[in-house]
Amino acid sequence: MAVQLLFKQIGNPIYGGEKMASSYNIRPNLAGDHPQIDPTALIDPSAQIIGNVKIEKNVFVGPLTVIRADQRGPDGKVAPIQIDEEVNIQDGVIIHTDPGASVVIGPKTSVAHGAVIHGPCTIGRECFIALRASLYKVTLEDHVWIGIGAIAKLVTLDSFIRVPAGAVIRERPEVHALRLVTDKERKYMEEVWAANSRLRMDYQELWDKAESIRSNSRKKA
Repeated sequence: MAVQLLFKQIGNPIYGGEKMASSYNIRPNLAGDHPQIDPTALIDPSAQIIGNVKIEKNVFVGPLTVIRADQRGPDGKVAPIQIDEEVNIQDGVIIHTDPGASVVIGPKTSVAHGAVIHGPCTIGRECFIALRASLYKVTLEDHVWIGIGAIAKLVTLDSFIRVPAGAVIRERPEVHALRLVTDKERKYMEEVWAANSRLRMDYQELWDKAESIRSNSRKKA
């Protein structure tokens, strides 16, 4: 009964393949680019995935997130937004980019609730982007920590750099003042990723049960 109720309230999860093609919240841009989503990725029904977006395997995209690749560059083409394997993107995240510019988010990166990523941006593997953080025209190497509400723009951050909560980083001298992530913080980053990966698998299991109930109901009808 609980599974049936949840299914009625939230509807279908969205994977790649046929479900993706028929879903209104996953749709092409004006240039005709369609999102490419691996069948193992899990996209919440309320998320909006638009245009030249490439989502790799075992990615989770949470409720009310918007990933929009629709701005044409000088050549008339839209550069991609690339979400690599096992990235988790939580509720209300916005990912967009300037005309002709791309965004890449590396494997096993965690993007927390309400974060904003505006390209061009390149984010390395296993980074941690905390709640309400904002990134604009940045390059993050691997294992970078961006704290709650922090802003980073027009900079490159080396691997293991930690940007504290509320900081505004926009020039090289400000980058030089930052410290490295501690072992305790690295462990926390890994725990956040693991918890959200487990959540994705739990939702997939639940939705698969709901789909089985609906399928059996149709057969009996």
